[in-house]
Amino acid sequence: MIDENHNPWQTLSAKEIYDNPWINVTEYEVINPSGGNGIYGKVHFKNLGIGILPLDDELHTWLVGQYRYTLNKYSWEIPEGGCPLGTDPLETAKRELLEETGLIAAEWKELMPFHLSNSVCDEAGYIYLARGLQQGEAEPEETEQLQVKRLPFEEAYKMVISGQITDSLSVAAILRVKLLLLENKV
Repeated sequence: MIDENHNPWQTLSAKEIYDNPWINVTEYEVINPSGGNGIYGKVHFKNLGIGILPLDDELHTWLVGQYRYTLNKYSWEIPEGGCPLGTDPLETAKRELLEETGLIAAEWKELMPFHLSNSVCDEAGYIYLARGLQQGEAEPEETEQLQVKRLPFEEAYKMVISGQITDSLSVAAILRVKLLLLENKV
């Protein structure tokens, strides 16, 4: 039986490779769990990832479309954004929902915490379900050129199943809400 509290990796040295206001990249010289020497690169995120799945009484949701520079392609996603470490994730979720869609929610439920890509980065985040929705005015950031669409939740679910939605926050949120709907817990 493996001791889950024991770290089998040994760090010999660390060298900062890159740093900006959002991420830090460090290369480590290590001894791996098998006893061999090696390197390990780690991307440290200075923000939490926050995703919000808005769901109205008619079981419609909102997706945000935008061109993602890192992917070099257009992406449909749930509203999401970054939460500076030490900041309340729920307050960030409320701000992001308003900024991107203009929606204000009366009810909030944390769906799950998660790690986005734990083999190369330490980015953590939270997904929320937003209910009791009111339409306000969207306030997108200057770096965002967004297309917002309201659609039946089932259509968003089918977009995940068909591979049209690939963003990890969105996939996790939509699949989680689908399970909650099947269990009549939403």
